[in-house]
Amino acid sequence: MQRGQGQGQGQRQRQGQRQGQGQGQGQGQGTLLLSFVLMPLYLDHHATTPLDPRVLEAMLPFFGERFGNAGSAHLHGRDVKRAVEEARDAVAALVGGSARELIFTSGATESDNLALAGVMRWRRAREGRDHLVVTEIEHDAVRLPAERLAREGFRVSTLPVDARGYVSPEALAEVCDEKTALVSVCFTQSEVGAIQDLDALGAIARAKGAWLHSDAAQGVGYAPLDARAMPVDLLSLSAHKMYGPKGVGALWVRRDGPRVRLEPLLEGGGQENGLRSGTTNVPGVVGFGAAAALMSAEGADEARRLRALRDALHAELSTLEGVHLHGPPLDHPRHPGNLNLGFDGVEGEGLLLALMPAVSLSSGSACASAKPGPSRTLLALGVPRDRASASLRFGLGRETSDRDVAQVAAAVRDALCRLRARSPRRPEAG
Repeated sequence: MQRGQGQGQGQRQRQGQRQGQGQGQGQGQGTLLLSFVLMPLYLDHHATTPLDPRVLEAMLPFFGERFGNAGSAHLHGRDVKRAVEEARDAVAALVGGSARELIFTSGATESDNLALAGVMRWRRAREGRDHLVVTEIEHDAVRLPAERLAREGFRVSTLPVDARGYVSPEALAEVCDEKTALVSVCFTQSEVGAIQDLDALGAIARAKGAWLHSDAAQGVGYAPLDARAMPVDLLSLSAHKMYGPKGVGALWVRRDGPRVRLEPLLEGGGQENGLRSGTTNVPGVVGFGAAAALMSAEGADEARRLRALRDALHAELSTLEGVHLHGPPLDHPRHPGNLNLGFDGVEGEGLLLALMPAVSLSSGSACASAKPGPSRTLLALGVPRDRASASLRFGLGRETSDRDVAQVAAAVRDALCRLRARSPRRPEAG
């Protein structure tokens, strides 16, 4: 099926499962039961995206006849090595970089850890720079390594954001000094979709001799990102956020103007120019390359389609009482498939449970979903605690259709009516 045909089909597939029932039941003969499960609509594309069938098709040969180790010198190794380098070209091209600057990793979490720890340890040991700057809305893959570095004796500053989720260049200028080694600011915030001004922030970092790292797991291909032309020095990327496979990511590291240096986290066979040892995940890397190529070709058109669907969903839900938009206004730099809304008069957990049969979505980052309490990102934006606890993140994606949007809006409207009828809370004016 070509992309764009049958949008939304397959989201509510009936998945059959054969269950054998043991002997001795009923008449004592085995019975074959065919059961069906009706899957809900999927609107959690910031947590992960389904593997694009075209990506799967590109990966399949590398689970079978093309099984070689990319580090081997014989024909089997050289065969898959070529495929790995073609994938490296595609991923680098997506962010405007060159293939020689791209390091494959196990995902954006590893890339973030390598960027922060690798740069900070290298620059302190050789240049005496020991200052790291992060923001209060970073993913835990940045926040927790920063906390670990602070325990190692590095100075760590945390920048606030405004009510829209944007980092102020002026705030960055105030904390940067001659000892600042690295500034880490996410490209697109995963909960409220705010797209940061990396040009302005990178210019301030450069003026102090600091390097700029950005966790770009979200939004790549949907928003302009030209690493070579921008004052960005390291970018963390993830395949499964762009319809590629899980378990593979990349770190783009600038090689000139300035040349970025870092210490490896993993020692071993010296793969990835000695910066990330370990046998190359060839099927995953090939899938990453295929996903990146598709995003390069289709991302801009897909962003326009998602933006229209997102705006339509917001228009439907904003007519309800006590509904509040979190993050940037929809006409500001924001992920085109992101909508984060707070709902008065309900408990957040109850709302999620009420919607679960109809739609899969979340209240925040999937990596923080097991942690109790309201989203720290929403609290950083100044959202009241009660409302932050009753907020939903709608993540629209490649399969989302007009019909899906209408069905989700109806499901939310119905759940709110039922829950508010049983709740002592009164919704406030939106």
